[in-house]
Amino acid sequence: MSADIRTKVGENGRLVIPSTFRKALGIDRGGEVILHLDQDGIQITTTRLRIARAQRIVRKYIKPGVSLVDELLAERRAEAKKELERG
Repeated sequence: MSADIRTKVGENGRLVIPSTFRKALGIDRGGEVILHLDQDGIQITTTRLRIARAQRIVRKYIKPGVSLVDELLAERRAEAKKELERG
């Protein structure tokens, strides 16, 4: 989705996000958003979208069929076993 909508900043600096944008981002009433300020302006996103972006980035470096969760659990179990043996 790519669109520009002009809106005004209200009382106490409040900004209304148009309903079409909220629906596209999956933001419900009272939902939390993340604001990021950079040299070009403010970016509004959600935790869900940030996680999805991180997953897309990581996926590029993981071989198909590899489970990072399984690898992490195996590492933790190996470390716990070492600790018990030192114990």
